[in-house]
Amino acid sequence: MLIHPWDAPRSDAEWQHWLADHDFGQLAVNGLPGEPPHVQPAHFAFESGHGPLGRVITHLARPNPLWPALEADPEVLLSVVDDYVYVPGPWQAPPDTPPEHGVPTSFYAAVQLRCTARIVDAPEEKAELLNRQVAHFQPEGGSAPAAVGEAPFGRMLSGIRALCLEVTDVRAKFKYASHKPQEVQDRIATGLANRAGPRDAAAHTHQLRRR
Repeated sequence: MLIHPWDAPRSDAEWQHWLADHDFGQLAVNGLPGEPPHVQPAHFAFESGHGPLGRVITHLARPNPLWPALEADPEVLLSVVDDYVYVPGPWQAPPDTPPEHGVPTSFYAAVQLRCTARIVDAPEEKAELLNRQVAHFQPEGGSAPAAVGEAPFGRMLSGIRALCLEVTDVRAKFKYASHKPQEVQDRIATGLANRAGPRDAAAHTHQLRRR
């Protein structure tokens, strides 16, 4: 992922704050020799308090075909992308330039976490990690906890494997035209506000925040 200096996060807090509200991504695992990479969509919970860069916890079904590849190479990449919009060319036209000369582009936020994966099969730890993940998505509760040998979920634990992903490197990008002249930024902001399409409000917030 190309990251220009003006698109880079201004602090670790910026990407961590964004990631706290974006907990669905694609886990990329190197394929076995002669095979393509595995790319697995998954919900996850990011926990910043574990290790220097935090950790990710998730779980997948035991029949998932990626396990042999993950056991062979535990270095993985978790990619999260959202708040993306299409920006029409006329919005981007430089000052004193015909609108039709503007170059269209995409705005988006992206965080890529390089991680070392640890597969968890021990039933007790697996239940604990599963409960932590559920607590992230259901802080209000409402579901029975997973407990080894206890209904309703104890018997299901054998059907999944948990994953702890220790984050070893982070690449983050917030591409929202913060390097453009103020006149162009104002025009884009007005366009996003008036268009009010899917994700336009989130992109508009990023653009105003990063001026």
